[in-house]
Amino acid sequence: MDRPRGGAEAVTVAVIDIGTNTVLLLLVRATATGRMEPLLSEQRVPRLGRGVDADRNLRADAMERVIGVLLEYRAMMAPFGPDATVVCGTSAVRDAGNRDEFTRRVEERTGFALEVLSGREEASWTYRGALSGMQGITKATVLDIGGGSTEIAAGDATDVARLISLDIGSVRISERLFRHDPPTHPELEAAIELIENLLGNVKGFSFEGSTLVGVAGTATTLAALAQGLKAFDVTAVARYRLSRDVVEHLFRTLRVMPSAMIRELSGVMEGRSDVITAGALILREVMAHFRFDEMIVSERGVRYGLAMREIERYHTKGA
Repeated sequence: MDRPRGGAEAVTVAVIDIGTNTVLLLLVRATATGRMEPLLSEQRVPRLGRGVDADRNLRADAMERVIGVLLEYRAMMAPFGPDATVVCGTSAVRDAGNRDEFTRRVEERTGFALEVLSGREEASWTYRGALSGMQGITKATVLDIGGGSTEIAAGDATDVARLISLDIGSVRISERLFRHDPPTHPELEAAIELIENLLGNVKGFSFEGSTLVGVAGTATTLAALAQGLKAFDVTAVARYRLSRDVVEHLFRTLRVMPSAMIRELSGVMEGRSDVITAGALILREVMAHFRFDEMIVSERGVRYGLAMREIERYHTKGA
């Protein structure tokens, strides 16, 4: 039987975010008032973007790993019967020469239609999602350090005024420049030069009086490490304040550790131990370059933004 639409009835939305490093699932129930109750939140690390920076193509084994995760998520979502499902691809997918092949494989094997977000779309929806969990912020800069790209979006409490997507990410930097584990001093210097050159191209942003909000794996992982968490705790990570001094300390600690040792620090390092040093370096450089003394961590991001989009569409359709 079709469900009635419109009004303040609860609507269930699923969003799957296929990133360079991770595939994330969010299933929320929400009403027209905008309150979202998470029902499922899952993370897998199939590393779709492995080799994309060098080859400009998604590898067959990586595509198969992601399809396996999507099939797992489809089974997990089925009992909830979501009213809308969004499966989006970000940096690794949009940069790949064979993204059409991947899109076709995903649809044929899972039944999901893949929506490939542009860098600007990703930044915009990430901004909305991140701020949906924040109160009292009138001017914000949302920073999303992903595996393949970094998005910076600035605006007020609801709308983005300026945004940019940069081709630097924790996986991309690690694969392109780090040949040793841990990276050597010359490798780190090369990474700093690349990051600074790209940050120097960020024009037309006004960061004065803006609150820096960090989303995605680098931000949440560093927040967990700063608190000595052995397992991920969303209540401890959400709205945690990371000072520039703490970020500097974390980077200096990680830069001299091999990935096997980093992995032993915490369960949150699973799938990230070989790229978190690059992520911490990007964050350090952004905070220094734009003179941010601290960053507030948000556990929300593009998944929440796209969920809000679908909820609005659902209620508009039923109005």
